[in-house]
Amino acid sequence: MKKIVLSLAVIVGVLACNSKPEGFVLNGTLTGDVENGTQIFIRKINETNQPYDIDTTTVENGKFTISGPAESPELIYVFIDKIQGYTPVVAEKGEIELTAQKDSLNFAKVKGTVQNDIFFKYLDASRTLSDQAMSIQRDMQNANMTGNEATANSLRDEFAELQEEYKNFELDFIKNNPNGLISALLIEKGLNSRIVESEEAQKMYDALTTEIKETLPAKNVLKSLEAAKEREAKGKSTSIGATAPDFSGPTPDGKELSLKEAMGKVTIIDFWAAWCKPCRAENPNVVNVYNKYHSKGLSIIGVSLDRKEEDWKKAIADDNLTWNHISSLDYFNDAIAKLYNVEAIPATFILDENGVIVAKNLRGPELESKIVELLQ
Repeated sequence: MKKIVLSLAVIVGVLACNSKPEGFVLNGTLTGDVENGTQIFIRKINETNQPYDIDTTTVENGKFTISGPAESPELIYVFIDKIQGYTPVVAEKGEIELTAQKDSLNFAKVKGTVQNDIFFKYLDASRTLSDQAMSIQRDMQNANMTGNEATANSLRDEFAELQEEYKNFELDFIKNNPNGLISALLIEKGLNSRIVESEEAQKMYDALTTEIKETLPAKNVLKSLEAAKEREAKGKSTSIGATAPDFSGPTPDGKELSLKEAMGKVTIIDFWAAWCKPCRAENPNVVNVYNKYHSKGLSIIGVSLDRKEEDWKKAIADDNLTWNHISSLDYFNDAIAKLYNVEAIPATFILDENGVIVAKNLRGPELESKIVELLQ
């Protein structure tokens, strides 16, 4: 009877050893004389990009273990009390091994699950390219300081090539790793930084595995895709060669003025604000161009993104801006700015006599040269 009981115990023990945990188990090994009792913090990042604690444990003899639920893969971050840096880890079902030197947490080694293997393969390659970029930047800085213009220009070209290489590396990584959580994160990054267009991002999202599509980063990709498609549609409506969308807004004296009413043989739509230093710095050049060519058919309509009426009116008077002006005093929430996909100022659109956009964001001599060309 005892033999039967013993055999059952052995079988149960074997099954327990071979069964996968329902959540993640993170086993950490730290070198560098970490005191017993030192706290380990497991954190996530909230919607405002701020870390918050989800669990804690302590170090004993250079080791720690912590576990938690893992319904789908997600990023967590390991911090050590009073030690700089952190280590990102993909929390997913299984046992994860973390090895780190206490003063180099950013360069920890993490392995044991599929997602972490993919994630750290990306990090290793990414760091190699980042190291190259930092080296080029240091050399460029030295060349600039010593006045070696030829070397500086050569390094600048080399840096631009490396940036393109990095972009292609990330895009290729996404395509080659559709089962990686990092791939969803990189698609979102590409969309938000406008490195990739929505059409390409949609194809990469569609190629992701079902498991990854169920993660929060992949769901965020869908939101970013929707925003990108809307932004690109607006961009097409205000691209060079498109007819400028009509609009209207309140003038400084409280009347309503439309683009059609303000148009001349050549028209500049000038998005600006009293608080915008680059706008104010460019205003003397625009005043000079307007004064020289207004009688020949040049019109300008200024669309201010100010918040305060008194600031707007004072800037018009101080800078001697004698052309048409409108503003809803609604900052970047201005409906016209959104219509024209304006997210930074100064921003200008130059229209021909038919209202077709023929140029954008010209400054200084380039602006005057284009106006002269159009008025001929």
